[in-house]
Amino acid sequence: MAKKGKQATWGGRFTSGPAELMQVFSESVSFDARLAPFDVQGSKAHAAMLAHVGIISKKECREIRKGLDAILKDIEAGNFTWDIASEDVHMNIEQELTKRVPAAAKLHTARSRNDQVATDMRLFFKHACEEVDAALGRAMSALLALAKDAKEIYIPGYTHLQRAQPVSVAHHLLAYIEMFGRDRDRFAGIADRANWCPLGSGAIAGTTLPIDREFTAVELGFTDVKGKPRCTPNSMDAVSDRDLFIEFASACAMCGVHWSRLSEDMILWNSAEFGFIKLPDSFTTGSSLMPQKKNPDSFELLRGKAARLQGHVTALMAMVKGLPLTYNRDLQEDKPPVFDAFDQTIMCLDVIAGSLDGAAFNEQKCAAAVSDPALLATDLVDYLVVRGVPFRDAHHVIGALVGLSEEQELPLNELSLKDVQKINKKFDADWVEVFDVPAALRKREKTGMPGPKEVKKQLSKWSKAL
Repeated sequence: MAKKGKQATWGGRFTSGPAELMQVFSESVSFDARLAPFDVQGSKAHAAMLAHVGIISKKECREIRKGLDAILKDIEAGNFTWDIASEDVHMNIEQELTKRVPAAAKLHTARSRNDQVATDMRLFFKHACEEVDAALGRAMSALLALAKDAKEIYIPGYTHLQRAQPVSVAHHLLAYIEMFGRDRDRFAGIADRANWCPLGSGAIAGTTLPIDREFTAVELGFTDVKGKPRCTPNSMDAVSDRDLFIEFASACAMCGVHWSRLSEDMILWNSAEFGFIKLPDSFTTGSSLMPQKKNPDSFELLRGKAARLQGHVTALMAMVKGLPLTYNRDLQEDKPPVFDAFDQTIMCLDVIAGSLDGAAFNEQKCAAAVSDPALLATDLVDYLVVRGVPFRDAHHVIGALVGLSEEQELPLNELSLKDVQKINKKFDADWVEVFDVPAALRKREKTGMPGPKEVKKQLSKWSKAL
């Protein structure tokens, strides 16, 4: 049942206030209160613009801006009481400001909550992308430090989770640094696309008042590299566009895919069956039943968090897909997935950095695994190719050698020269030299390969970049 009492700011045409259940159902301040710093920033710029064009006086502008600063100080100190009857962060701040500063009744001139929240969120995205970039840098630095420590340790590289060819640990870890580097590029692109000011778009069609959108854009830092203001060119798109929300959540999800793949490698390498790496106690846990257990929980949780982030993308895309222009209340639900994606991404990247700090590779286990001569079967193919055997023929020859080694129950490199020459006469006594792992890697010095010089070059490149 509707309850009479405090009217919302839009309540002029209503004879009674909303039902208590409706207030609880429709409020957003419980999650959008975190936009307060950006809301205050936007309101201060809007007040400055209103004074600039003569809609309010310079004195009124000073009083409004001073009042906004005081409110933000109270919020940051935890001394501000949020009221769900005021629905959202914007109205909570504006109504409190109006109590303190009478001139604040003019603050909402020439703007709507539609362009106000769009502005707040673009400011948020610029901030969030900067924070994620820094967290990515920390995770990448931890990976780089581990890679530098293990640049002379070799392990099998895998395809289909089967041993394939030898690589250095550093080359393997550098693959993830490349992935996270692309993530940084993605977030930088999102920050650039967020850097357009929607304030002045109003609810849908702007305003008849003589506002100066470019002034506001400059005040808020929505400018290009030359300092030229960037204002959204279409008022309807400006208040209803949620591409940035989906892009940001998608970039977080893609980053999650990368750390989930890294986590799977770490979980496998940490297992007794592999034993390649030992994880620090500070980011592992034990079992309530089995006292011998040391579980890689941080990396398992990282895999799970990646799925959570993918769910946020699905929720946002499903929410927007059937909405007509322009604003619809459905869009209130755009923030929880984005905020959670941001929070989880920052935390997960810091957990990666923490989990890798103090991790150490077991050189003996790695050496034992990479000593499998079958890892260099492809190098044997190359050995024959250099001696004039066509690749396809050489491939079949080495396949026959592998079959012979299985038949004789001998490692590939222990087959006799006599037996291998029966399969192909191009083999000489030097054929066993192919099975020297460091030598095999030294032959891989082309761009992007795991040769030690190339790996050193990549390590240096990323050291400078980070």
